[in-house]
Amino acid sequence: MKSAELPACHLARPSDEPVDTAALAAREADRFAQAMVARATLGISPAAIALAFDDWLLHLATSPGKHVELARKFARKCLRYAWFLERAVHGGAVAPCIDPLPQDKRFSTDAWQHWPFNAIYQAFLLQQQWWHNATTDVHGVTPQHEQVVTFCVRQMLDTWAPSNMPAMNPEVLAATKASGGLNFVRGAQNFAEDTRRALLGEPPAGSAAFVPGVQVAVTPGKVVLRNALIELIQYEPRTDSVHPEPILIVPAWIMKFYILDLSPANSLVRYLVERGHTVFMISWKNPAPADRDVSMDDYLRLGIREALGAIGKITPGQKVHATGYCLGGSLLAIAAAAMARDADDRLASITLLAAQVDFEEAGELTLFINHSQVSLLQDMMAAQGFLDTRQMAGAFQLLRSNDLIWSRRVSDYLLGERPVTTDLMAWNADATRMPYRMHSEYLQHLFLENDLAEGRYQVDGRAVSLLDIAGPVFAVGTTRDHVAPWRSVYKLHLVTETDLTFVLASGGHNVGVVNPPGGKAPSSYQIATHVRGDRHLDPDTWVQRASAQAGSWWPAWQAWIAARSGPQVAPPMLGNPAHGLPPLCNAPGEYVFQR
Repeated sequence: MKSAELPACHLARPSDEPVDTAALAAREADRFAQAMVARATLGISPAAIALAFDDWLLHLATSPGKHVELARKFARKCLRYAWFLERAVHGGAVAPCIDPLPQDKRFSTDAWQHWPFNAIYQAFLLQQQWWHNATTDVHGVTPQHEQVVTFCVRQMLDTWAPSNMPAMNPEVLAATKASGGLNFVRGAQNFAEDTRRALLGEPPAGSAAFVPGVQVAVTPGKVVLRNALIELIQYEPRTDSVHPEPILIVPAWIMKFYILDLSPANSLVRYLVERGHTVFMISWKNPAPADRDVSMDDYLRLGIREALGAIGKITPGQKVHATGYCLGGSLLAIAAAAMARDADDRLASITLLAAQVDFEEAGELTLFINHSQVSLLQDMMAAQGFLDTRQMAGAFQLLRSNDLIWSRRVSDYLLGERPVTTDLMAWNADATRMPYRMHSEYLQHLFLENDLAEGRYQVDGRAVSLLDIAGPVFAVGTTRDHVAPWRSVYKLHLVTETDLTFVLASGGHNVGVVNPPGGKAPSSYQIATHVRGDRHLDPDTWVQRASAQAGSWWPAWQAWIAARSGPQVAPPMLGNPAHGLPPLCNAPGEYVFQR
């Protein structure tokens, strides 16, 4: 809070007035109590949930028209279900009276389409639909409260879904009959192993098959800079000549850097160096309690700014194609705006991969971001100095509970089958902590107050504006992104005036980005460029007009980068010992192994 905004009584307090130690002690006691609550609830505020349900219940209680509508819907569903039962009880294939949502695969197998299991899951889906009607479109309810209530009710229903009940799941019953119950023995062993790993803080089963530097993050390179927050990796050239302008990749600091350098077939880094690009990658340190006061400004200064300074010494006189993924993209946008404000023209282009700059509509993740939630998280982080990986994982898993929680429980514990671990799954379990101060500032200024999009975010004590960015921008959103919804990413069009090429790729937050040509899963993308002076297109109109392409978007982006680069030259040396940047060790470095 600025001094001009402080209460008058605060400003008038004499400098020698004694500190109210009793009030400070009371505040610390409250913070300790809230921290204990936060640890028990994985950082989810019970007060925020209670307020949301109070809002919904009070408005629902005074909405007689909604009562009539819900009663009418209930009666219609009962009639539909009765008619379905009358036909299904005689056996044979029967058309369902309600279809699951496209993303709901729990009841998609043939075993669920026969009596009595078809009756069981149809009843569940009808109930789920009725509760959705009951929790939405209640006049007067705050939109975020409606989303919280709908989300919580969906979680409760999913917990008791018939697919999770051994006696109601035909696939579990068939596996039990075929194995004589050994599936439950294997499931118990899997549960015991998972519990042991969780208590000891070990990675999930199967992750050991993907060790950085051995199976993943194996693109050859050297660490050419190490400071208190980052290691900067420079990758070895794979071609005799390279484009003179290097590429700097800024990954999210919530996870390890190697999502963009997974196994060789899935490595964006390898793809770029094989096509004549010099690539640098930031590898973030895994913060410890002693790093509690590391700030967003420190991530800018020790991260992007020092990386650009080092790159300038290794490739002198060359501008940089800067690329940011997820949170790294948000940080890169801040850095680019600050550089534009200060007439620093070292960036040749900016690429943002599944990264948001406007957080007003940041998807279901905002369910966990309000003043009550942030206050609870701040108290928890203040007590321990950081936000722990397991505390973050809980919220992200709840967003996709069917895929990340319940389907895994059914597979691992009821069927006794471990899914094959992939490189992406192993990376997803390799999270990092976040410092107390930095994460508090991130939540407060970006999520809660949306300062960056609204021109209030300050760097070095002065506000920055994304409108100052003049260089070309390439942005990627993904169709099924629950972390950075593509319509939120698309709002970059509203806060910049430069040439902007936007890609909408198939897939989710990770799979849509890690999307190599010739991948196993079919993929596609749409692409269009907004040139300075063009009229704005809303997202839905953009989807109707943007050209659609089959396959990966990587070649289109690489061609975009190459078109904005100079003729190829001899590769630069690895590091620059003459300027204090000797190669320190082989990639992937040391910070990636910090636990």
